[in-house]
Amino acid sequence: MEAKAYLKYARISPRKVKIVLDLIRGKDVNVAMGILKNTPKAASELLIKLLGSAVANAERFNMDSSKLYVSECFVCPGPTLKRIMPRAKGSADRILKRTSHVTLAVQERN
Repeated sequence: MEAKAYLKYARISPRKVKIVLDLIRGKDVNVAMGILKNTPKAASELLIKLLGSAVANAERFNMDSSKLYVSECFVCPGPTLKRIMPRAKGSADRILKRTSHVTLAVQERN
């Protein structure tokens, strides 16, 4: 049995989120929370909330929160917002503002 939490349409690039997710995959929840709190990345703030949500979901399924670990975590790209930045001689460059869909699952360790 596993409990999941989802974060959709986060305004951060999936590439940046993946770096932080690789740090916590397979770790105990308390260790993962400590890693996230001490990682100076923009994605760690979002993932702290997401991990807390996954733990709260697990408690609703009567799981023991002291035995939980991050069993699965991944990020998928969401829709990309296309913006334009003016450049020299009347031309324009396209700016891609990427979004992310993050999934995080916790499971009880046997």
